[in-house]
Amino acid sequence: MSRLLIALPLILFAALAGVFVYLLVLKPEITGQQHDPTLLPSVLIDRPMPALELPPLHEGQPGIGAAELKGKPQLVNIFASWCTPCRIEHPVLMRLSKEEGIVVRGIAYKDKPEDSRRFLEQFGNPFTTIGVDQDGRAGIELGVTGVPETFVLDGQGRIRYRHQGPLGPAVVDKEILPLLRELSK
Repeated sequence: MSRLLIALPLILFAALAGVFVYLLVLKPEITGQQHDPTLLPSVLIDRPMPALELPPLHEGQPGIGAAELKGKPQLVNIFASWCTPCRIEHPVLMRLSKEEGIVVRGIAYKDKPEDSRRFLEQFGNPFTTIGVDQDGRAGIELGVTGVPETFVLDGQGRIRYRHQGPLGPAVVDKEILPLLRELSK
């Protein structure tokens, strides 16, 4: 009997932990998809992109403002030269820009402009325009949790999709390109 009393708290803890794992990770959502507790949903989905006015990375070229973020479906990618996952996703951004003809705008996040320019000289520039967010204010307005992050905007400048982390070919081919095609109709 005393062994049961000693083991009871451990048994209750294990049962409670099992319930939490089931509810947070294994239980399918109403849509049939698995819930991933590491991803934070964006409250900006289907809302207009925050009014950003970011200075340009390259002198004499446009930065990013409200006018640039409307007109046609496009991507806005948050990147930094110090970000290792940004280097991993960079060939995917180059493909989207050069081969697919997608407008990709870049926001250099909490990065020294000279480091961002050196990064793009080394790996190529997939961006139509690049704004500098050295103090991170635009990142706060967008709810950025880390770099890289990518947003898909419709022609009216509303955020329609958010991807946290580096873009890979699978997410581009299965989610982003079909969404951009749909938004272009």
